[in-house]
Amino acid sequence: MKQFSYSDMNRASGEILEAALVEPVTLTKRGKEKLVILTAEQYRKLLGRSDTAAYNLDDAPDKVHAELMHGLDELLEDGQV
Repeated sequence: MKQFSYSDMNRASGEILEAALVEPVTLTKRGKEKLVILTAEQYRKLLGRSDTAAYNLDDAPDKVHAELMHGLDELLEDGQV
């Protein structure tokens, strides 16, 4: 992981942001890591999320909940569950 100081960010922000598109970048202040810059995709992976939303039955929007329930009903009717 590349490392830059806050001062570097003031002088070469474009270079630092370009580097962050390739791999996470650490920003340091007084020699201590303070921030990490990473792509949105890397962030989602870190959170365990993909580009598509994931829901459970309790928090799914009404449309998604209805689709889930319909699919479950079909599985039950077919004896697959």
